[in-house]
Amino acid sequence: MPAEPVLRAAGVTVAVSGSGTRIIQDVDLTLEPREVLGLVGESGSGKTTLSLALVGYARPGTELAAGSVRIDGVELLDAPEEERRRSRGRLVSYVPQDPASSINPAITVGRQLREALEVHHRGSEAERRRRIGDVLEKVQLPRTPEFLGRYPHQLSGGQQQRVCIAMAAVCRPRVIILDEPTTGLDVTTQGHVLEMLRDLIASEGAAAVYVTHDLAVVAEMAQRLVVMYAGLLVEEGPAEAVIGRSAHPYSRRLIMATPSLRERRALTGIPGSPLTPRERADRCPFADRCEFVEPECRARTPDVETVAPGHRSRCRRAELVRRLAVEGPASGGVWSILGSPADHVLEVRGLSAWYSRDLVLHDLGLFISQGECLALVGESGSGKTTLARCVGGLHPGGARGSLRFRGDELALRAGKRSTAARRGIQYVFQNPYGSLNPRQTVGQLIRLPLDVFRIGPRGQRSGQVRQLLRRVALNPDYEGRYPDQLSGGERQRVAIARALAAEPRLLVCDEVTSSVDVSIQASILELLGQLRRDMDLTLLFITHNLAVVRTIADRVVILKDGRFLEEGPTSRVLDAPSDPYTLELLTNTPVLDVAGRAGG
Repeated sequence: MPAEPVLRAAGVTVAVSGSGTRIIQDVDLTLEPREVLGLVGESGSGKTTLSLALVGYARPGTELAAGSVRIDGVELLDAPEEERRRSRGRLVSYVPQDPASSINPAITVGRQLREALEVHHRGSEAERRRRIGDVLEKVQLPRTPEFLGRYPHQLSGGQQQRVCIAMAAVCRPRVIILDEPTTGLDVTTQGHVLEMLRDLIASEGAAAVYVTHDLAVVAEMAQRLVVMYAGLLVEEGPAEAVIGRSAHPYSRRLIMATPSLRERRALTGIPGSPLTPRERADRCPFADRCEFVEPECRARTPDVETVAPGHRSRCRRAELVRRLAVEGPASGGVWSILGSPADHVLEVRGLSAWYSRDLVLHDLGLFISQGECLALVGESGSGKTTLARCVGGLHPGGARGSLRFRGDELALRAGKRSTAARRGIQYVFQNPYGSLNPRQTVGQLIRLPLDVFRIGPRGQRSGQVRQLLRRVALNPDYEGRYPDQLSGGERQRVAIARALAAEPRLLVCDEVTSSVDVSIQASILELLGQLRRDMDLTLLFITHNLAVVRTIADRVVILKDGRFLEEGPTSRVLDAPSDPYTLELLTNTPVLDVAGRAGG
């Protein structure tokens, strides 16, 4: 006899308070004991709003408008708030995306774990100590008094995330909601966290909902997938079916936008922008971005229908979509041919760098040829960003060594470089939220390099700004907007446009796709590839994502602890690594296999 679902949600609807606008509409799903359900979609699709509704919570300004959520037979949505609070941690728990903002910075790790047990009256003091030790062991953290006495700021990002998971599991809930628990972690830390989560779910007998935009990660974890778009469930089914035989065009395009570790193929972003809940109306919300659209798709919202046993889709043309293979077009190989030393745009020799007395780069040397993309890969703390900042003249600590740009000696500090050198090397930072002045318009931000370097006649610079916006595939009318009026992907495009305004020869890209959706990542990589071809642009691309490296880079350098371990053409390093550390990185990188399942 099949097991009774541990979670059963029916008609879950979340609306904007007072307006009736539905952010999440009529979502049905179930979760079996020890099952992992993947919840997938772009930013704004409703993943986090739905996952919060599953714990009986609505964000300020929203309300749980309709539906039912039952966990172990206990109703959450219709229950009084006090009963919902008692259920959280005991029946269902939640692991948020950002551990640093979700752990109390003024309370030790041990005290925060004890509080969870005390609130739910779990066990005696001795039993609580044993339970805390057991759960710390399961999340691979020390159970020592010294560790329990630490404060959150004394932990690494990976340790903070494990503490959050331990807090969610300590009361043995029946369901754990994991909201992007590995976003921003390097591949080795991510691999350890995923392995730990699998063991924890199996040993605790819990079920889990894994919220993410990374299909390769969730396919490695989940038995079933739910794909969300514009607040609607658009596809649900076994992971191998949704990935291998997608029944909705949106799922298919997400897969096409996901880079492959095993083969170099061009990525294609999803054109257009998702509809907001107010714009959704009674029609297929994906119609304006869909290659299979018919007039009937715009007439009414399709119903969710079964296309195969256990496999549902909200698409009129689901059978046609299922018959089409999900394949990305071949990339055509590398875009450049490595030349002689005379063609080197950048040469680094004997570079060492330090913060205070801590040496973080050890006598490094590298070169980048004209038109080449060199990827710099390593875990957090490997020295990638420090090296990139030295190249950009932005390293705040001490450094020594020789840098040459286009044959000329390059000072280690940007302030001591010539105008031509500062113009020729431009830097795109990881976080566009922090690198774009929120008080300046897009037009002012992009125009600044034109004014600083006196590029073009003053009277023509507004036209140059509009042309740069077109070059990065943004509407020229965006010049009047402020950064907070843009999506994350649009902000990153503005940052790239600002760097291009200086007409650089070398573009330093520091983790520019690490925290964006796969569809936005694909469009940014597609844009950078086009810029290389059109402008003969040279790229130093810093990342921890080896699948992205396979997509964009001609050569790759592997760093660990501030030292180069391996260097060579991308295909050689990824297909036949010579260093055990590179092999470890490859082993820990999730692989999306569109022919079946994800593999390691």
